[in-house]
Amino acid sequence: MSKPKLRPEWLLSLAPEFDKAYMRGLRAFLLERKRAGAEIYPPGPRIFNALDSTLPQNVRVVILGQDPYHGPGQAHGLCFSVRPGIAVPPSLVNIFKELHADLGVQVPSHGNLQHWADQGVLLLNPVLTVERGQAGAHQGKGWEQFTDRVIEVVDREGPPKVFMLWGRQAQRKGENIDQTRHLVLSAPHPSPLSANRGFFGCRHFSKANQWLESQGLDPVDWCLPD
Repeated sequence: MSKPKLRPEWLLSLAPEFDKAYMRGLRAFLLERKRAGAEIYPPGPRIFNALDSTLPQNVRVVILGQDPYHGPGQAHGLCFSVRPGIAVPPSLVNIFKELHADLGVQVPSHGNLQHWADQGVLLLNPVLTVERGQAGAHQGKGWEQFTDRVIEVVDREGPPKVFMLWGRQAQRKGENIDQTRHLVLSAPHPSPLSANRGFFGCRHFSKANQWLESQGLDPVDWCLPD
């Protein structure tokens, strides 16, 4: 955190954030928790993986998550995604079910969404760190302000984009997106607790691709190679 290892393309807009009071407070909080022996996810080099994987000029779709996964080995800096070899979490299982129903995409054998990120899908959690076994442990510590700034940059710069807002937290996070420029798609969260309330059948993947093509932009290949 003392020297953010962000790509230069992001630092053009985000570097000033690291000198602000909220970020200094966040840095102090994370150091304090580490000294107390807390196991923080994702590992330090992966905290900004969403930004490292998808440069601002390449963003075509934004998917907002919530917190990183709080189980060992799960979180690697992309919302909803897990590394190969890690069991696919229930929310991602439901995302794959909707993707298959919408586009006929074969359900993959893993939950690594890096292929989406490499194509310009910004997989952003509003809060970028968590502690083992403690969902929401780092909420309200400053990450929300930082990711608000990320969304402002993506909203303002570059070509029109698709924003997928799943669940109330993501929808609140996206309240200020310019809907005259971008396509904003909202649905309940894909969690088993809410997926049956409208996430299933939302067809966001096909709607996103249709809209991108209408803007003269390439669609996303939502298939995940094994």
